[in-house]
Amino acid sequence: MTGKQLLVFRHAKSSWKQSGLRDFDRPLNKRGKRDAKRMGAFIREHDYLPETIVSSPAVRAKETVELFVKASGFSGTIIFDQYLYLGEMGAYYRALTQIDEHVQRVMVVGHNPGLETFLEIMTRREERLPTATIAVVYLPVQQWGEISRETRGSLVYLWRPREISA
Repeated sequence: MTGKQLLVFRHAKSSWKQSGLRDFDRPLNKRGKRDAKRMGAFIREHDYLPETIVSSPAVRAKETVELFVKASGFSGTIIFDQYLYLGEMGAYYRALTQIDEHVQRVMVVGHNPGLETFLEIMTRREERLPTATIAVVYLPVQQWGEISRETRGSLVYLWRPREISA
């Protein structure tokens, strides 16, 4: 099976405790921190580490990436893309088409509802993405630049933190 693999990772659970914070600045809560680490360890154990991570720069997404990296041992490239914060579906396509053709596995870290919509269009399957959920999608393309709304990927795995063993 030739092609690319995409990991779609919704940021972990954020905190709403500080009412004066802008949405962009909301950090992870205790559960979010635990789940981000848990998913990093799980991905490492199942040999699905990406080579590149493209993430929203929002605080909760950055913290998710930082904890994931620590728990997984990830040592590749991390790109924080400001356009992923708003979560528009087109931003995910644009970010992926910029990835080097030699990279085989990429993880995007973003927000709902755009992330669920992006996954649905890529796989033609409607799936809920609770916080800290990771979907693995096989893409039948040789280069990231080939990805478009017409690309039909296959959902290979859907891992939710509550459904995996600790």
